[in-house]
Amino acid sequence: MRLSPTFTLGLVLATSAALPAAAQERSFNFSLRGGVSAAPDYPGSDAYGAAPDLGFTFGALKWGPINAGNGIYEIPDNGFAFKGAFRYIGAREASENPELQGLNDIDDTIELGFGVAYREANWQAFGEVRKGFGGSEGISGTIGADVIFRPNSRLTVTAGPRFNLGNDTYAATYFGVSGVEALASPNFGAFDAKGGLLGAGVEVEATYRIGDAWAIEGAVEYEHLLNDAAASPITQFGSEDQWTVRLGLSRAFTLRF
Repeated sequence: MRLSPTFTLGLVLATSAALPAAAQERSFNFSLRGGVSAAPDYPGSDAYGAAPDLGFTFGALKWGPINAGNGIYEIPDNGFAFKGAFRYIGAREASENPELQGLNDIDDTIELGFGVAYREANWQAFGEVRKGFGGSEGISGTIGADVIFRPNSRLTVTAGPRFNLGNDTYAATYFGVSGVEALASPNFGAFDAKGGLLGAGVEVEATYRIGDAWAIEGAVEYEHLLNDAAASPITQFGSEDQWTVRLGLSRAFTLRF
């Protein structure tokens, strides 16, 4: 999937010059991550392959009475905070996975949403909800908590449990098998996948700052599929245990408008 945002620089500069000083104090701080991951070929698969790793992290927003967040790579304030949520799920194609013969292909999916977190100096708990666009139009979410280690001013390590949920549309997209698909498939019978708690596991993530705007990010995630995600014939043919390893480079941006 190609992401190609367009910014008209001349218009921004002309508008900024005409705005009063107070208006120009508005800003949006965030980071974008790009890299590579080793992950299951599709949810429930026991085969692994390389895939792109894409990420978005909310840093701060200042706009009138809104003053949320400390900024990317800064230690967040204690207490409740809002956050953005982003997840990329790669395409599922029978041409690349012959065992899926008869099942519909699923395009790449971008999930966007928001979350709320409670943070202290050495731990945090959070929940987020995301809406899918592309291959899946379902709604998914994650509830998690982390202990936070800061061995030095550049390195931050977080580790904690994750509980992944999805609605009926999400579950049917990745774990369901329709009657038509079952007739065309030599491997899978019909299965009406329902949403709910679909997986639980743990994630360990490390971020190392290599400058004011750049950082190296890496993570290892383990998820054990549950309920209808585990009972799906797709998963039974594959594996309930799902591992993901990713490594990428992130850059912080601050847009002033």
